[in-house]
Amino acid sequence: MRTRAPRTVVGVSTQALASASGTFALGGDLIVNRLGFGAMRLTGKGVWGPPADRDEAVKVLRRAVELGVNFIDTADSYGPYISEEIIREALHPYTGLVIATKAGLLRTGPDVWIPLGNPSYLRQECEMSLRRLGVETIDLFQLHRVDRNFPLADQIGELVALRNEGKIRHIGLSEVDVDQLNAARQIAPIASVQNMYNLSARAAEPLLDAATSQGVGFIPWFPLAAGPLAAPDGPLQKIAAAHHATPAQLALAWLLKRSPVMLPIPGTSRVAHLEENVAAAEITLSDEEFETLAAVAGAT
Repeated sequence: MRTRAPRTVVGVSTQALASASGTFALGGDLIVNRLGFGAMRLTGKGVWGPPADRDEAVKVLRRAVELGVNFIDTADSYGPYISEEIIREALHPYTGLVIATKAGLLRTGPDVWIPLGNPSYLRQECEMSLRRLGVETIDLFQLHRVDRNFPLADQIGELVALRNEGKIRHIGLSEVDVDQLNAARQIAPIASVQNMYNLSARAAEPLLDAATSQGVGFIPWFPLAAGPLAAPDGPLQKIAAAHHATPAQLALAWLLKRSPVMLPIPGTSRVAHLEENVAAAEITLSDEEFETLAAVAGAT
């Protein structure tokens, strides 16, 4: 049993630490290290406009790849468009990487997110993402939100058409329930679902169980515990101290143990924070430790 993780990995340039998180075959054929990177924070305040330090954002992405991260998750709405543009600047031609993006949320200002599942809009955004990322095929294209103003069959059907045209490889969903996942799977194979989930926010537990049983990748957004649980005098901090780890590292380790289909994508705009997150891949919790953390989180 390995219970010690370094706070950071400063000075490491080639060690693929992310590989310690294990691998998952996304869509059955894209092998990724389970600890990925979410690129939402490579933008301005309110996920709007450019980041305060674009050079640092580029460094974060390149450092993530150095550390073995090979799954990068973004969306057209991050910026909007800014995140995809920075990813291309930093990482193109993406050798050995899986780049996932999303469409289905319209942005009209900082912190404003409006579902828009018009099939024509989804096609337009896919075409634009292809151009911004500089690829002919998007590895994983996710419906960012199900728009209740359009039939689910029409929204998924447009993604199927794009897949049949070779413009996307696999289809994913974001913020869905079990019924929606099952309905979508009647229309097309679904490679992944992405819902809010972390140690202290587990409303998506039924969806995670369904994804696990079906071999569908589960991408938890906002994967790090927040609030009282991670406070300096909180229970997660006390347990983490015994492991020479941070609360965030322990929360990521818990997620990785929760399910073999779990693909956490902690995001950051700073290299130091990135290194701390990736170091969590080296923590292995025992079954008892896992259950203790789950119980402590559930009691707060």
